[in-house]
Amino acid sequence: MSKKLSEMTLEELWQLFPIFLTEHNDSWNTWYREEYQGLYVCLSGVKARISHIGSTAIENIWAKPIIDILVEIPAENDIRRVKDLIVQNGYICMAETAQNISFNKGYTENGYAQKVFHLHLRYWGSNDELYFRDYMNDNPMIAKAYEKLKLSLWKLYEHDRDGYTNAKYEFISEHTRKAKEKYKGRYV
Repeated sequence: MSKKLSEMTLEELWQLFPIFLTEHNDSWNTWYREEYQGLYVCLSGVKARISHIGSTAIENIWAKPIIDILVEIPAENDIRRVKDLIVQNGYICMAETAQNISFNKGYTENGYAQKVFHLHLRYWGSNDELYFRDYMNDNPMIAKAYEKLKLSLWKLYEHDRDGYTNAKYEFISEHTRKAKEKYKGRYV
């Protein structure tokens, strides 16, 4: 009998769920729209902005086939109540602070499901990923440079998500800063 995900160490989880990249797949937008519909219904009555973020939201680059979704809510909303609604929609809470809650869906004791999602619940204004996504889509040459960086890191950090994320930090920070200057106030 295999261990439950909740009983596994971080290293065991990284072995079971390695980083892998695939060519851009137009199905990712469809998967996002389908998941959006479920979240829209689940969050009815909650003022929220639901957005497709991450590399699967950037046109024509290789990405981990995991759909990242950002759900932003106004500060007057009770983030814990919204958390409960998201969990009722099949998500597992993975990490939580007073301002941010991370969830996933599509992780099994046998590895990835066919469709995998990461959901980031935050208060409005904590949305740098929207600026980065738009900047990459508006600048295909820079997006290709990002793809090249990701491909160069893939095998090096195949079983180390934190290392992979940290190795991309400088590139993402630089271009997010440029995006926020260019699109000032777009996502206020």
